[in-house]
Amino acid sequence: MRKDIKLIKTPLDDNIVNDLNAGDLVHISGTIYTARDMAHKRIIECIENNKEVPFELKGSVIYYVGPSPNKPGEVIGSAGPTTSYRMDDMTIPLLERGLKGMIGKGYRKEEVIQGIKDNNCVYFAATGGAGAIISSCIKESEVILYEDLGAEAVRKLKVENFPVVVVIDSKGNNLYDIERKKYERK
Repeated sequence: MRKDIKLIKTPLDDNIVNDLNAGDLVHISGTIYTARDMAHKRIIECIENNKEVPFELKGSVIYYVGPSPNKPGEVIGSAGPTTSYRMDDMTIPLLERGLKGMIGKGYRKEEVIQGIKDNNCVYFAATGGAGAIISSCIKESEVILYEDLGAEAVRKLKVENFPVVVVIDSKGNNLYDIERKKYERK
């Protein structure tokens, strides 16, 4: 294993999050949850109706993914990230309730970046197009909520050395901006 890869375990706490910087290569082991658009909408409805969120948010990581069906003998099908900005309007209430990490791909709104800073959270990117490889790091998968949503149901995943890159760290440093500036014409 490369020496420059940081190994972290869930649940995340402030010490782990504070040690991560934009651009860090990270392998996550432990439990992460999946949730996409429709699941986020239902979770937000729970919050708005003063109902308990149906899984533990404090210290959790949510992976924005709708995996394909698994083949016989596989834990999960291809599990590549979905575009994160689709969850932006529903992210802040989750951060305020202790969510510490999000995995997806692409930019986030300024309000989400501020929420990441305000709530000491981190945004990771998984490599788009690498869903089959990523799925090999998923050792267990269980639908725990909203089974009627099919691929968008909330799943509890057990992962080992799940590869991600820190895109936005808890200080608001944004890898997309940092790297773009390196190649701008002066």
